[in-house]
Amino acid sequence: MVDDPDREDPIGADARIASLEARLAAAKRHEAERTRSGQQGADAGYRLGNQVLAELLGGMIGGAAVGVAIDWFVGRGHWGLMVMLFLGIAVAFRNIIRIANRRSD
Repeated sequence: MVDDPDREDPIGADARIASLEARLAAAKRHEAERTRSGQQGADAGYRLGNQVLAELLGGMIGGAAVGVAIDWFVGRGHWGLMVMLFLGIAVAFRNIIRIANRRSD
């Protein structure tokens, strides 16, 4: 048989593949630990839904209350109510988007 110097050693290639698979499995375990949620099951979804609902209602009710107070002090129609209500809704949506984009640690 003629030895071909360009030919790879099959034993060395298998060792490299095994090492690569071991490192890949370790990386997958590390990523799974990093991204796993602190809350488990349906309870986590229920809590998240309640948090989103509270943000939405709190923004709307808070904005409306501040708007009514501004209108009461200023005495000019309902512009304060409308402006603060829309501002409260915008803040609520911003908070909901933050909740949705938050990473689970």
